[in-house]
Amino acid sequence: MAIACAGAIAGGPIAEAAGPPPVAPIASAAQVQILVGENAEISRVEFHGGAGARAAVRRDGRDVVVRLPGAGRPDIGRLRADPPLGVEKVETRAVAGGVELVFTLADGAEAKTGHADGAVYLHVFRPPPEAARAAERPDPVPKSGSVDVLAEAGKDRLSLSFPWAAPVGAAVFRRGEAVWIVFDAKAKLDLSKAPKALGPVDRIRWTSGPGWTVARVEAPEDVPVDVEAQGATWTVVFGGPLQPPQGEVKIKRDDESGPPALTATLSGAGRVVWLKDPAVGDRFAAVTALAPVKTAGRRREYVEATLIPTAHGLAIEAAAGDLQVDTNGDLVRITRPGGLKLSSPVAARAAAVPAELPKPALLPAVIKAEEWAQTGAGGFLARHRQLQDLAAEEAQQADAGVNARMALARFLVGSELSYEAIGVLDGLARQNQAVLADPEFRGLRGAARAMVGRWREAQADFSAPVLASDESAELWRGYTDARLGHYADARKGFQQGARAIDLFPAKWKARFAIEHARAAIETGDLRAARSLLAYGLEQPAPALDKLAGRLVQARLFELEGDSARALKIYDLVAQASYDAIATPAKLRATKIRLDQGLTPAPTAIKALDSLRFRWRGDATEVEVIRTLGEIYLQQGRYREALDALRSAGGRLPDSPGAVQLQADLSNAFRGLFLDGLADGLEPIQALALFYDFRELTPVGADGDEMVRRLARRLVDVDLLKPAAELLQYQVDNRLDGVAKAQVAADLATVHLMDRDPEGALKAIWGTRTTVLPNALLAERRGIEARALMELGRYDHALEVLGRDATPEATDVRAEIAWREKDWAGAAPMLERRLGDRWKSTAEPLSGDDESRLIRAGVAYSLAGDGKALARLSERFGGFIDRARAPDALRVALSGLDGENLKPSDFARAAAQADSFAGWVATVKKKLRDKTPPRTTGLGLPIRGTAPAAQPAPARTAALQPSGKPSPQGAKGENLFF
Repeated sequence: MAIACAGAIAGGPIAEAAGPPPVAPIASAAQVQILVGENAEISRVEFHGGAGARAAVRRDGRDVVVRLPGAGRPDIGRLRADPPLGVEKVETRAVAGGVELVFTLADGAEAKTGHADGAVYLHVFRPPPEAARAAERPDPVPKSGSVDVLAEAGKDRLSLSFPWAAPVGAAVFRRGEAVWIVFDAKAKLDLSKAPKALGPVDRIRWTSGPGWTVARVEAPEDVPVDVEAQGATWTVVFGGPLQPPQGEVKIKRDDESGPPALTATLSGAGRVVWLKDPAVGDRFAAVTALAPVKTAGRRREYVEATLIPTAHGLAIEAAAGDLQVDTNGDLVRITRPGGLKLSSPVAARAAAVPAELPKPALLPAVIKAEEWAQTGAGGFLARHRQLQDLAAEEAQQADAGVNARMALARFLVGSELSYEAIGVLDGLARQNQAVLADPEFRGLRGAARAMVGRWREAQADFSAPVLASDESAELWRGYTDARLGHYADARKGFQQGARAIDLFPAKWKARFAIEHARAAIETGDLRAARSLLAYGLEQPAPALDKLAGRLVQARLFELEGDSARALKIYDLVAQASYDAIATPAKLRATKIRLDQGLTPAPTAIKALDSLRFRWRGDATEVEVIRTLGEIYLQQGRYREALDALRSAGGRLPDSPGAVQLQADLSNAFRGLFLDGLADGLEPIQALALFYDFRELTPVGADGDEMVRRLARRLVDVDLLKPAAELLQYQVDNRLDGVAKAQVAADLATVHLMDRDPEGALKAIWGTRTTVLPNALLAERRGIEARALMELGRYDHALEVLGRDATPEATDVRAEIAWREKDWAGAAPMLERRLGDRWKSTAEPLSGDDESRLIRAGVAYSLAGDGKALARLSERFGGFIDRARAPDALRVALSGLDGENLKPSDFARAAAQADSFAGWVATVKKKLRDKTPPRTTGLGLPIRGTAPAAQPAPARTAALQPSGKPSPQGAKGENLFF
């Protein structure tokens, strides 16, 4: 078999170096600034400014051509005198509509372009040394020079595997009854091990040329072909089911970077191999690519070239002798010296549509409302019935195409009968799934879905791969992002679709501009918002669209500080009969009046409560609820605040502002139970409020502290069982380690206060762990010993205390000695706990110290230690007059031998020294000390401010300008760029 090679042009992908060098200004003009930087590996040239950001770059052999639209000729004297390393020379040349800078690369140098930070950049990579250049890509050819082809054949299936020594680029495609397998390395193909019976394949032939190898496999057209890649092995399968492709070759027209051309994005693009088909005699090009598999799924026919479907890579049939196919990184450019003759992307479809049917627009997502909605002399019903009949007749024919049904969908979209259009298009997709790959189908259905507020469904259509590079779809993506509250993404979409704005009718120009202005406001770019509003409001749009623009304009005035002017506009817009516009106007007007003190809070609450039920289901409802909850909190109506903030969470989880609403709800709950706002409620009311909204308890330390604070309040008013239940839940469900042991100690203490020593021991014993802090160990030991003491297990309690000499352990030992009537042992311990308190008589004794003093006196008396009793009386006699129980203290310090004292008086004094009450008072104080009141204030922001601890969300970021320069946009300019 003779396969001719007309030549091969190499152009591999360019790899990034470690990082781009810093840049410095080197040239500028009115609309472009050129910055240049260098390091050891890369030269970087950046093009900034209005024209610089729109620069188009193309590769022409060794030249990299940068086209600057509409710019004056920049001064590149320094670039000419000292070109960046890797560039031989830089020249300028005037072209229609702009100027071109031509960078001629040094031998072996490579270049890569892209967009970053609002500028176009050019990276020039220095030519590597010869040895390094040879090592850049391992030689894929086996040492033997031959690739042993492995073949597995069945009755209806053949698998051919090509095991190369290293990864190699490939292209696989069908032309008629032959499948071409092209590799971008020269080697022999050893087919000696292939079976004689090749299943569905007739025969296999191969040849090679400089830098390429080709196998031509003859197989009937109805035999499917699939490609797999694993490591350095390519496998081509004939027959059997097809696997879904891992990637898709994206092809678009390029009118900006020079003469009209087609560009294909082919990741890992390798070599362009020109071949001649021996069966037909024509010339075509194959573009190889590295794995994974990337397909060109459909045939594209143009005047001078045809792009045929591929199983991997790219294949171009040349109808012109001077057709050029070049690669630059991942881009494949197809053109002629004078450019390709490219018709409108929808010209073929428009020509196929009968004259009486609505024609497709120039771009797939453009709406030609006035043209599509024309009804003719018969009126709407007659036109609708005519299109319905044609669509129904077409649907009954299996191979009739989709023109009639698409025409009906255009008519319905143009007439703004969006639900009906969605039904027609969904039915078409169910019957013919191939239309899902049709750009116009996706554009029409996406537009219809957006018109009825199905924003996420619309995004799914506009994000389809067939619309990935379509500018009209970019506008819709920006529009839907704005309506979903994704304002930064919305601005990118609007800017990338700017050139398509003039193809839309006036009302959609206005709608896009107004939503773009809203996104600019929410991202802090007030200058751009002013320009966009001016553009939108000057369009001859319907009255409702004008009112929507005025609503955004009032918000702009409000943020600029002109609240009086904003309020006037809000009041006028609020009179509209369309609630979607009137409701947000009433909301903003109410907030301004409330902020300025023109409306009392109860009146504002009444107005907002009515708006809450008047308009539901979008960002306006979320803002109404947030404002209402904020006012309720400021009024101390905490339950109403939490109810209001919680009301929209379940219904509007994906609406704009819903995330911030949930943050408001969480902050309000934190403010109540962590920052102390609920301290003004009765403890039982606070507990009821907590239980009703306990799902808002935050995870982690804040949630645990919240529960402990509430438990402390319950303990203060002796609601011990509810406090124990709260702490028990923490121990069982939320805590581990040290934190669990600490809360269990608090729980055990509450059980002891409730005279439940068994519960206390259960809490302590159920949370034993190792490596606890010494202070916590001592606290838990003291609680355990006290619980054992309350159960009468005195020896066990003393054994638990061991050598513990902490004050708490001393108290337990003294209590055990008292209960065992070991007066001589109890008295010294009680006196020791008083310490040097006798030296300061300015303040009366605490209840706990007074109880210890009474007990110490009684114990010394009962032990017959008069000397010690006299010492105690001498030191603490000065506290009697201001004591809580002066008579009992006087009796205790006088002893049984005191004058005029009866044994009954002494017994009564001992009874009044209630150590348990003193211990409870001490424990309550310790619990309060563990949870001091917060002073940070409410987590929810005060009106007009942002929460300090929360990052500013997209909706509040617009309250302050971003500080970044924004294009002013004079009348008549393209304000979207």
